[in-house]
Amino acid sequence: MGKPSGFLETDRQPGVKLPVDERIKHFNEFESNVSDSVLEEQASRCMDCGVPSCHAYGCGVKNRIPDWNDLIYKGHWKRALALLHSTNNFPEFTGRVCPATCEASCTLSINRRPVTIRQIEKQIAERGWKEGWIQPQPAEFKTGKRVAVIGSGPAGLAAAQQLVRKGHNVTVFEKDDRIGGMLRYGIPDYKIDRSVLDRRLNQLIEEGVSFETQVDAGIDVSAMYLSRSFDAVVICVGAQIPRNLVIPGRGLNGVHFAMPFLTQQNKRNAGDTIPENEAITAQGKNVIVIGGGDTGSDCIGTSIRQGAASVTHIYYQDVPPKERALCNPWPEWPTTFSTSSSQEEGCERFWKYQTKEFVGANGNLTGLKVAELDWTRPADGSRGTYTEIPGSEKIIPADLVFISIGFQHCEHGPLLMDLKLELDKRGRVKIDDNQMTCLPGIFAAGDAELGASLVVRAIYSGRQAAAGVHQYLMSERTLKLKENESR
Repeated sequence: MGKPSGFLETDRQPGVKLPVDERIKHFNEFESNVSDSVLEEQASRCMDCGVPSCHAYGCGVKNRIPDWNDLIYKGHWKRALALLHSTNNFPEFTGRVCPATCEASCTLSINRRPVTIRQIEKQIAERGWKEGWIQPQPAEFKTGKRVAVIGSGPAGLAAAQQLVRKGHNVTVFEKDDRIGGMLRYGIPDYKIDRSVLDRRLNQLIEEGVSFETQVDAGIDVSAMYLSRSFDAVVICVGAQIPRNLVIPGRGLNGVHFAMPFLTQQNKRNAGDTIPENEAITAQGKNVIVIGGGDTGSDCIGTSIRQGAASVTHIYYQDVPPKERALCNPWPEWPTTFSTSSSQEEGCERFWKYQTKEFVGANGNLTGLKVAELDWTRPADGSRGTYTEIPGSEKIIPADLVFISIGFQHCEHGPLLMDLKLELDKRGRVKIDDNQMTCLPGIFAAGDAELGASLVVRAIYSGRQAAAGVHQYLMSERTLKLKENESR
């Protein structure tokens, strides 16, 4: 690397977050960028690793992290942007919302603080937009092939952009009223401002991608229509089936899945009005969030910004260790104790609680009955067992509970059923090495084939599917089949 001693001379310096009492007053992004000169010094911390783990094991989209870190240290920002775009269509998205598994795999993280990879990625992209380096790249030649992309989340957008740049005519069908999928309606605005999404969508439109909103594929347009009207179809629907918590009182008013709550707030931020009989709001209420992960954390931050009286976060797991357990070595993602930015903003956290019953009166939620658990773990820290502590039951007062315990798979609706696609035991669409399903010309990407996953992995999956589609469409066998069909 350009400065092999950089990690010895420079300490980690990420962007600065607004103070809690300021940022909870709004839904704007609250983490600042560092100066270009500071970022170049931060990039110098990237070590001359023998076998870097950040870009292979640690990065879902296989970003060439050491290479663009070196370019940034040397001041070659435009070249760094080109290298970043060679693996990632949307670095300004992942630079904001990715959990930065790459940083957990950074060699420095073994005994020091890792390189600020996510911050560097974000600022490379933002510099590109500021300087006008990011421009539409329409294909020079058209193939005449038509491709339908179902779903406009990160996988669908990545697939669409890759395919339109290959010269194919691409139409994206989205069942919601706006484009973006999870990026639009699933992630709070304080993590990614919607203008960041919209400017990239404008690039795709200028490159030739067509978007059709409020079209539910399989219902508004049939599977037969899609297969006959397009040369290939890429299914990029999200994993929208949440895991339920089936305990007594589940039907009480005030018990909700997490995602409708988050979606409603994003729609309010966009100027939409939520019908009063459908509105879910935390204002003035005692809120409990069940389950960890980003979605649960987002419910906390959103509830606090809405003016909740209190927010409580409960987990059934034991308290994670402060350091890596023996069963969780580097470069794996560390299952250690951490505090999210939303949790910093003010919530009470309880571990080792088993949810027993939603308690209510007159059909409305009044509390959550829980019992304490006694966890026993092996010496290596691997997953243990638990028993309920007799007599430990208690009721936590609550007016609103959000269930955030993960997602199962994409919806197995008319589209998948009419196509008769094969599914695995976890409900994911089965694909081959080119991401084609059991039907020729029908591909799957993102959550449809991964299950609920990260934005960065969805982008990679969309890119891989696009490569498979292009290979399929341009192969001699496919061209001959299409020629025979047209006769």
